[in-house]
Amino acid sequence: MTAGDDPRAELLRLRASIDNIDAALVFMLAERFRCTQQVGHLKATHDMPATDPNREEQQIGRLRALAEEAHLDPEFAEKWFNFVVAEVIRHHTAAAEGR
Repeated sequence: MTAGDDPRAELLRLRASIDNIDAALVFMLAERFRCTQQVGHLKATHDMPATDPNREEQQIGRLRALAEEAHLDPEFAEKWFNFVVAEVIRHHTAAAEGR
């Protein structure tokens, strides 16, 4: 931004970008949950456990490394992942109980 730029216009531009990113995140999360819902049905159909601690640990390591590469706090990335996984497990458990 240069000295002659209108800071309000810059703020609006940045907020529009944030709004677009938020929308993309919502749609990406919806797609992720569609995939994990299919995993849950598959696990329920074949009497597989709702959780997979080894897979979760691998994902945490992978996401922490990606976060570092992206200059994002790895602790935040891990908290986000744990939050999402808790919801996925809730869905998987419900699918298993609904057989």
